[in-house]
Amino acid sequence: MRIGRSTAVTDTGRRRLRNEDAYVYEPPLFAIADGMGGARAGEVAAGIAAAALKDGRRTVAGEESLDAIISEANRLVWERSVADPNTAGMGTTVTVAFVDPYAEHIVFGQVGDSRAYRLRGDELVQVTTDHSLVAELVRSGVLTPEEAERHPQRSAITRAVGTERAIDADVFTMLAEPGDLFLLCSDGLTDMLSKNQIAETIVGADRDPEAAAQALVAAANARGGEDNITVVLFELVEGEPEPEPEREPDPAPEAAASAAATALAGEDTQPGVRRHGAGPGGRIAALAFIALVIVVGVIALYWGITR
Repeated sequence: MRIGRSTAVTDTGRRRLRNEDAYVYEPPLFAIADGMGGARAGEVAAGIAAAALKDGRRTVAGEESLDAIISEANRLVWERSVADPNTAGMGTTVTVAFVDPYAEHIVFGQVGDSRAYRLRGDELVQVTTDHSLVAELVRSGVLTPEEAERHPQRSAITRAVGTERAIDADVFTMLAEPGDLFLLCSDGLTDMLSKNQIAETIVGADRDPEAAAQALVAAANARGGEDNITVVLFELVEGEPEPEPEREPDPAPEAAASAAATALAGEDTQPGVRRHGAGPGGRIAALAFIALVIVVGVIALYWGITR
């Protein structure tokens, strides 16, 4: 099993002046972050969390390591919030999916009310649990799911990355099958479209992730676009997983220091690259030539005086 077609789209929506959503599109790791906070703090929180998840993606192998990079994202957002009065109290949702095709499962991480869905056949299932006030009320039986969709406090979340020193993320593993299509999205989509409308839109786009993503954003905007809208879609197909391309390793600090010292000494650090100026051998030859000119000048002066 391997990842097939995939895409990511984000849109400001019709009512917001800026986009405070962020996403990570680094197969086999995908993520959504929806920031919150005054001024531009939500944008800052989402950006910090997304960067932390992207930086740590190569360390993820299962639940424990995914939980660790979410905790690192929380630490970075929290420390920035404490250090910068302009971002005090900021936070962000985080929904992460790590695809392990060798084990044919997906590891999810969840904080807040951004969501992950699985479309199998024509059935769309929410695989994450919202950390929100209305979700708690639905679970306790106070609200019905239909009432929760219209509740004025439906955007009030009970857990977020960066609002406290430590975070308790939901991290779990789910078996997957070839043909499954997964959607990660911010509440800018789910506040505008019902689960059935989302499923119909994806199926109506022939389950093509790119076409479905554009159709979902357009549909959410057509219904008001009250918030930023971000969607990440990826499918799983039959076949051997493709190996990740190898990246050139960063030079070791010792090697970098040696290269810098060599450059300061005036030596070439790149074979085949010629630099202007004399090297050590050239400087010795130049000094010898100058000394010879001085000696000849002295002899000529002495010869002229004695004649």
